[in-house]
Amino acid sequence: MNLLRKITAKPWEHAGEMEGLHGEYIAAHSAGRTGLFMFLAVISSMFLLFMISYYTRSRFPDWEILADPGILWLNTGVLVLASVALQMASNAARRKAMVSMRNSLFAGALLTLLFIAGQLVAWNQLVEAGFYAWGNPAIAFFYLFTGLHALHLVGGMWFLGRLGFSMRQENKRERIRHSVTLCATYWHYLLLVWLVLFALLLKT
Repeated sequence: MNLLRKITAKPWEHAGEMEGLHGEYIAAHSAGRTGLFMFLAVISSMFLLFMISYYTRSRFPDWEILADPGILWLNTGVLVLASVALQMASNAARRKAMVSMRNSLFAGALLTLLFIAGQLVAWNQLVEAGFYAWGNPAIAFFYLFTGLHALHLVGGMWFLGRLGFSMRQENKRERIRHSVTLCATYWHYLLLVWLVLFALLLKT
């Protein structure tokens, strides 16, 4: 019966349905990409305003240059590796290599958690040295920058967690592969933001 049904099938009767499904797929991908870039534009505006305020405030005579904790260099290297892992996951998604994609996502998530833990260590080092947010505007900005950046990474980790849960569902694989690409873009962006912030903190 199945063979007879395939032989007598009329593909043109389902053409509109297939085009509709393809159109919905393209629309979903475009919406996800557009939503991400709009979100990144908002984040960029926020960080840019804070950086302008930071630079302006650093011109005042009461500004004391902060000796940034040395662990920030190590944390930066860890975040670079996390971004590389997410890119590897994105490349694996394009090849439809699900196992490699899953392993790379896990590595990226683990490295990101390590980066966040390293930032908490940097905070702890400053507190133990007696540097509090209310004692120096430079320290207040340090906590603000690193805290906001880490918060955005935590948001990304939440999305990665949802993505990992969705991997168990076979019917969502195409959507998952697209989401992995968006995650990689987000991690690359946050790496760039951190490099700019780190350079600014080192310079002033």
